[in-house]
Amino acid sequence: MADNQYDAIVVGSGISGGWAAKELAEKGLKVLLLERGRNIEHVKDYVNATKESWEFPHRGGRTQQMIKDYPVLKRDYPLNETNLDYWCSEKDHPYEETKRFDWYRGYHVGGRSLMWGRQSYRWNKWDFEANAKEGIAIDWPIRYDDLASWYSYVERFAGIQGSKEGLDVLPDGEFLPAMDMNIVEKDLAAKIKAHYKGQRHMFIGRSANITEARPEQNRTNCQYRDRCWRGCPFGAYFSSQSATLPAAMKTGNLTLRPFSIVTKVLYDKDKKKASGVEIMDATDNKTYEFKSKIVFLCASAFNSTWILMNSANDIWPEGLGSASGELGHNVMDHHFRAGAGGMVEGFEDKYVYGRRPTGIYVPRFRNIYQDKRDYLRGFGYQGGASRGRGLPVAELTIGADLKEALSQPSEHWYFGMTGFGEMLPYHENKISLSKTLKDKWGLPSLDFDVEIKENEKKMRIDMMNDAKEILEAAGMKDVKANDNGYAPGMGIHEMGTARMGRDPKTSVLNGNNQVWDAPNVFVTDGACMTSASCVNPSLTYMALTARAADFAVNELKKQNL
Repeated sequence: MADNQYDAIVVGSGISGGWAAKELAEKGLKVLLLERGRNIEHVKDYVNATKESWEFPHRGGRTQQMIKDYPVLKRDYPLNETNLDYWCSEKDHPYEETKRFDWYRGYHVGGRSLMWGRQSYRWNKWDFEANAKEGIAIDWPIRYDDLASWYSYVERFAGIQGSKEGLDVLPDGEFLPAMDMNIVEKDLAAKIKAHYKGQRHMFIGRSANITEARPEQNRTNCQYRDRCWRGCPFGAYFSSQSATLPAAMKTGNLTLRPFSIVTKVLYDKDKKKASGVEIMDATDNKTYEFKSKIVFLCASAFNSTWILMNSANDIWPEGLGSASGELGHNVMDHHFRAGAGGMVEGFEDKYVYGRRPTGIYVPRFRNIYQDKRDYLRGFGYQGGASRGRGLPVAELTIGADLKEALSQPSEHWYFGMTGFGEMLPYHENKISLSKTLKDKWGLPSLDFDVEIKENEKKMRIDMMNDAKEILEAAGMKDVKANDNGYAPGMGIHEMGTARMGRDPKTSVLNGNNQVWDAPNVFVTDGACMTSASCVNPSLTYMALTARAADFAVNELKKQNL
């Protein structure tokens, strides 16, 4: 096989790209995996994974220089010195904000699979039906039953801990033994169940942290260090590095090329399909072409769409997949940072042991069954109970007094919960290519024009009030509702801009994630989403990617691609 000729090219090595590489390579295809950033090797390159807080110059915090260098990252928690090199440089990769959008990116092998929150939930049957029933945007071209077996497939490989609850609103999966709620959470869960007569639920958050060793994957069970986003030397949480890429490499069919910025999909207008991709080498700025039978775009929602916008412009001025007028539109995220918290009485003789890497989950209860609100869709809650350290002191203590204060547990337990709400797909929420701003390599940057609307604002009121009501019903004291402010992008769950659909006139992709105008190009990351649900989306990306890869290989065998 020629140096630039492959059966399949996968763009992006994060959660979706890792799965595409694994599935295609295991099915016998010669795969080229292109990543725009540097390589991060499993274990060896997790340079901060075993450091204690006192080993960081600023105890893991942020400096004034960091704040100056990262004007977007500083807006929220990602800016810190424990994994700063996992977040892309905003100087090298600027973007415009017609309306504020917090875009937090990781440009390296593994992408944000190294930094993700690992919360892993299936969509329910209503999530795929809501658009059609409510007349919002367009209908999904698939239903829950089309994805159920693929959810099971990816759960079994990735390793998801969780408890089976038998709920329609949050379908059970293939779970490893669940992590335990702490004593306060168990007490609150029982009180919530009793007060709401089994209509509201609280249980351990389902996460991609293995609770049983996977020796066949060289992965050790979770050690309760809760340092996941520095990279796990035990391979205890699912990432491209710990799971999918080793499996793909094992086949001998995968070639990984970092520092490869894909600038366009090469389109053959006579055959009406892609012939490969063009890249710019990030180290020497030279351009190269690679040819393939199929292309999987998994560069994260906005970057995959950026590639399409820069492709086949001689035929479609707005880019490959733009014929419907929907490319770049329907940006979605999950709006959050609204909920409640309060103080728990009792349990003063109890403390927690270990650092559990997940919290509790309260599944959606609004706008399902007989409940009807003055807005569409709903939200779930994440949170947990904790008891910090440090006795309240009347004045700033130093020396021995300070050490003594910090060695004691705080006076009370505290419980907090934050809602994660669904954002509707609005056509006017969009990204576009900047007419003036370029990145370090002279490539056009993106411009964001995205906002939440009245539906989400009404939902946020319930996200606060319902949380307060739940906690008061469970007997907590000094409960305060809060809305800490939200800007699109803060959820780091960007979706939309190349949605799936049933009609090429209203969508970019068909029900198998194929670009309508180039059926050998597949988009399986967040760009493909037609709506957002209210649960974390990564597990759905995994299932969609595995499903699309299986379809693509079968179509290749039939010579349909």
